[in-house]
Amino acid sequence: MTDDEIIPASEIVPLLEPREGIPPVIEDAGALAAAVRAFAKGTGPVAVDAERASGYRYSGRAYLVQLRRAGAGSVLVDPVACPDLSELDEALVDAEIVLHAATQDLACLAELGFTPRTLFDTELAGRLLGYERVGLGTMVENVLGLRLEKGHSAADWSQRPLPEDWLRYAVLDVEVLIELRDKLYEELSTDGKLTWAQEEFAAILAAPPSPPRTDPWRRTSGIHRVRTLRGLAVVRELWTLRDELARESDLAPGRVLPDSAIVTAALDQPRTTKALTEIAPFTGRSARRHLREWLNAIGRARALAETELPQPSGPGEGPPPANRWADRDPAAARRLAAARAAVAALADANRMPTENLLQPEAIRRLTWEPPADLGDEGVAARLRELGARGWQIELTAHPLSRALIRLVVKGEIDEPPPASLTN
Repeated sequence: MTDDEIIPASEIVPLLEPREGIPPVIEDAGALAAAVRAFAKGTGPVAVDAERASGYRYSGRAYLVQLRRAGAGSVLVDPVACPDLSELDEALVDAEIVLHAATQDLACLAELGFTPRTLFDTELAGRLLGYERVGLGTMVENVLGLRLEKGHSAADWSQRPLPEDWLRYAVLDVEVLIELRDKLYEELSTDGKLTWAQEEFAAILAAPPSPPRTDPWRRTSGIHRVRTLRGLAVVRELWTLRDELARESDLAPGRVLPDSAIVTAALDQPRTTKALTEIAPFTGRSARRHLREWLNAIGRARALAETELPQPSGPGEGPPPANRWADRDPAAARRLAAARAAVAALADANRMPTENLLQPEAIRRLTWEPPADLGDEGVAARLRELGARGWQIELTAHPLSRALIRLVVKGEIDEPPPASLTN
């Protein structure tokens, strides 16, 4: 969307109240069964949203689910009281489910037995259409000329009862989601991007669960300040203990002990409770309950043999960080620069972010270990191995092939050109 297509701020209409008011929260099997019957009789796509308690709870479970469908209106479901939505899922098996930023909600919905078969993701549609800002509120303003009152997305949705203004916010989030979907569908069709979007939506639904991270403790904020192996061991021990405590109490890890405390303890390596409490975060109510356990964890790290200490960087798969390529493999660095430039130009021409045209990891792996055949077919086959979708391969295989071959022809990398250039 261009600047002259943006709806002027003076024409934006605040959306303050749901059309049918705030529905009562469904908290029992009878009310849920009635909602299932209503939605089964409804027509068209189903708008869905879920509220979690990220930043407050350890789990990523949903604490409120909102749905809306033509002919059925809006409903609010308390998944704590009604944790099984499989009957609703069966009733909507043939319906298109509309979500904004679907990857954020699909996992918690699946825990409730709700698994869409057909998806429309309004955030991803916005990215493919070239919208610079794709948050739901901004999209609703720019596309529909309506303003959603935001402010509760980061709230603790696990608390009960939920305040009325929170429920109003939750209903409004699905109030116009289908209208947004319809407008974006039209734009995708007009731009010739509808099949691209549908392929992306299908890929989201088909994606397997993300595997557990290797050495997740290495993602501790500020860990770069820890320069010794013994210090890294302290980080690992404290992070692991915190994770166990957080899981047991269903608290967000940062509410048990902030990352800053872990890093400071790794740097100072206190030996006594008094020394430990001189690190301010350890005096917080939650952290103070486990002072002896924290100190024991630090002691375990201190007692490790040299051979048991973690190494500076964890085991990794695939290419090294791109900023190291110039030293480790200059030819690969040149391939990466050429490929990135080709994809960036193509993304600009198609008005979408580069990462949506082709995943950055696919570009890195393609250029770190390029196929023996740098022609279109060889590059396309390699991209397919790397998980690129059909529309992405159709758009990028030829430009990437030309970019890589050009380096060979110019003599900038010492590799044989593809057979197509030598015959």
